[in-house]
Amino acid sequence: MMSSFWSGWIIVLTLACLVLVIWLLFATRKTQRRDLTDETTGHSYDGIEELDNPMPHWWFLLFVATLVFSAAYLLLYPGMGNWKGFLGWTSVGELERSEEKHDRRYAPLFSQYARTPIEKLVENPKALKMGQRIFLNNCALCHGSDAGGAFGFPNLTDNEWLYGGSPEEIKTTIMDGRKGQMPAWGAVIGEKGVRDVSTFVRYQVGLIDQVDDDVISNGKKIYADTCSICHGPNGEGNKALGAPNLTDAVWLYGSSQAEIEYTVRSGRNGVMPAWKDILGEEKVHLVSTYVYSLEDKKK
Repeated sequence: MMSSFWSGWIIVLTLACLVLVIWLLFATRKTQRRDLTDETTGHSYDGIEELDNPMPHWWFLLFVATLVFSAAYLLLYPGMGNWKGFLGWTSVGELERSEEKHDRRYAPLFSQYARTPIEKLVENPKALKMGQRIFLNNCALCHGSDAGGAFGFPNLTDNEWLYGGSPEEIKTTIMDGRKGQMPAWGAVIGEKGVRDVSTFVRYQVGLIDQVDDDVISNGKKIYADTCSICHGPNGEGNKALGAPNLTDAVWLYGSSQAEIEYTVRSGRNGVMPAWKDILGEEKVHLVSTYVYSLEDKKK
């Protein structure tokens, strides 16, 4: 809410403008038919001249109706400073009424779908369409309209999942969110260690053909000492921690030498927000079904 000072100024200026328009309309009005004349206003273009005659009566009445509407609107609705209007209308209230109407209409359908297991619901085209709409309105901003992901945001159309790709795991991720953290190792292992372990990881998945044996040996040792506790001794990851699989080259923050070195040196922080309080479990169930259907297409 604005201060009383500015609220007062807005009310005064709004009413002053309305009064000025009313005065201008009546002060310049010509009411007598004998005022009709062949005199012009001096405005001429391409042989067409403007006569100095009064406006049509219906046009005048249209102006009056506009002024009456304006005055009524300012009395009924919030249009002057802190004045709330006699109807007490607010945009928030309008939204809430619209949401209540929507909930009354679709709640039975959402409830019906929520009781159906995702594995079975994925076969329902109507449910998938509803899940897709929810996805596009809420999830596409990060994961893309095609769910293909982006830098730092997972691709949901493959079978690579940090926290698991089963229906229950997908729903848990959407409901409760996830917080992934890769610690920064630059200060611990040094710049040479960062380069060597990054090279070792890329070499393991075939992104590098020829590497010095000393680099691989040192990188392997650093990996075993610092990285294996989360990513596993074989680099296959840990879904309980959200530690990615390092043996498939499907990496959230890129697979180039520079990108991996930055990840090892500076760490990464990823946050998937929780949607249970925003969408509710029934809508989460539908969007989980849609996401699960995308995974199925790749199987």
